[in-house]
Amino acid sequence: MKMKYNKEEDIMLIEVSSEPIDFAEEMGPIIVHFTEDDKPVLLEILDASEFFSAAVKSAMCPKEKTGEWNIAA
Repeated sequence: MKMKYNKEEDIMLIEVSSEPIDFAEEMGPIIVHFTEDDKPVLLEILDASEFFSAAVKSAMCPKEKTGEWNIAA
């Protein structure tokens, strides 16, 4: 797996395979590139700093009813 971050464009690229890309699908702030047989090859996370900031805030907020912290492992 390879990861690259473009600070100017605020895009995180995560390469999960070196297979050839056949098509891509946009899923919210993420574009997933697939092989011909639907295996993910590359993930592009647009507005990456905002995406990861929101993910960290979501993971660190207390659970509503118990008051416990919801920290993802």
